[in-house]
Amino acid sequence: MSLLGIGSRVKHPAYGDGVIIEVDVIAYQVCFMQYGIKPVGKEYEGWEIIEAIEHVESVSFTEAEKSLVKILESFGGVSGTVDLGDKWNNGVMILRPGEDGLKEKEIPIDSFFHKIVMVRDRLRVMEQRINSSKLSDEEKVNLQQYITRIYGSLTTFNVLFKRKDDHFVGERSA
Repeated sequence: MSLLGIGSRVKHPAYGDGVIIEVDVIAYQVCFMQYGIKPVGKEYEGWEIIEAIEHVESVSFTEAEKSLVKILESFGGVSGTVDLGDKWNNGVMILRPGEDGLKEKEIPIDSFFHKIVMVRDRLRVMEQRINSSKLSDEEKVNLQQYITRIYGSLTTFNVLFKRKDDHFVGERSA
């Protein structure tokens, strides 16, 4: 069996669908949708290879990020491209402590925005998992209400989004 690369999609008989996220000396680190990250020996042959990605010795962050987005889209965990509002391009967020003598911290807005989008996408995956779970309808509604409140708490960041369709939406007043 040839060496699988980062981004290869597999189906394990016990852990289900997963994606190789790291190639170690003797094992693959695989992120399984239901069980998280698990090591699987390189010699293991009991799984089904859904999509093999050629192994390369080093991968740039950009290549890894593109692979991750592709993987998440194929598993339904990401919903397309979300653009930062034009006025924020190349912007910097400055965190200034209220205490004298402490140093400011600058964070590129696009990095901060990326993290906000990841939170939104993870909340959407959580919603999908709740809806497809074996919980009672009452339990599902209770959990959905918490998620809706989380979205409401995140509406402050809507100013960063280019399109209104990408905004966080919390509870609406009647």
